[in-house]
Amino acid sequence: MSTPSSPARGRPARLDRARTVRTALDLLDESGLDALTMRRLAQAMGVQAGALYRYFATKQDLLTAMAEHMVEGVADAAGRTAEGDWSRRAACLARALRTALLVHRDGARVYAGTHATGPHTLGLADSLVGVLRAAGFGDDESARALYSLVNFTVGHTLEEQAALRPGDREPADAGVLHEAVAAGAYPHLAATLPVLTSTDFTAHFEFGLRLLLDGLRALRR
Repeated sequence: MSTPSSPARGRPARLDRARTVRTALDLLDESGLDALTMRRLAQAMGVQAGALYRYFATKQDLLTAMAEHMVEGVADAAGRTAEGDWSRRAACLARALRTALLVHRDGARVYAGTHATGPHTLGLADSLVGVLRAAGFGDDESARALYSLVNFTVGHTLEEQAALRPGDREPADAGVLHEAVAAGAYPHLAATLPVLTSTDFTAHFEFGLRLLLDGLRALRR
C-alpha cells in the first residue's frame, strides 16, 4: 500500500477522525504495529502530534478506532448463506472476521488489544448471538459461544500473522522446529511435522472451527 501523501505546501492539513484512522491503517500495512506511533502518524498527515489528541486521547483510543474500522461489513456475512442453517451462518461470520483481520498487517494484534463498542463490532456480536439464539441456544450458551468463536478466530489469526511475516514463504520458526525435533526423541512430532509446519492456515482454521461448531451442535442433542 502506498505511503500516505503529505498535504500540499502552504496549505493547512485537513484533519478529521476518519482520515486519521485510514492513514493509521496505511502505516500499519506499511511497517507493522510496532512502528506505528502517534508521532509518525502526525508526520504522515502533516500535522503536529498534539493535533491528533483532539480525536484520540491515547494511542489505545486510536487502535480501538482502527479495530472498529477493520470489521466494517463483517456482520453482514451471516445473511450471505442459508438462513435455516445456523452452523453455516456462524461459520460464515467467523470466516468473515478472519478475512477482515488478514486484510491488514498485524490486524489481529490490533483487534485483540481493543474492546471496541462501535456499530461494526457490536453488529458482528449481535449477528452471531442472534444466529445462535434463533437456533435454540439459551442466552448463557449464546454469549459463551460468542466468546469462544471470536476468541478462537482472533487467536488463530494472531498466530497466523505472527508466523508469516510479509514476504515469508514458510513459518519463521519452521526450520528451528525441524532441527529441534530431529535432535531429540519426538517420534510423534516427527510424524506430524508436515502439518505442524504447513502454511495452509485456512485448513488449520477450518479444522478448529469445525470442532467448535460440532461441540455446539452436541449441546443441542
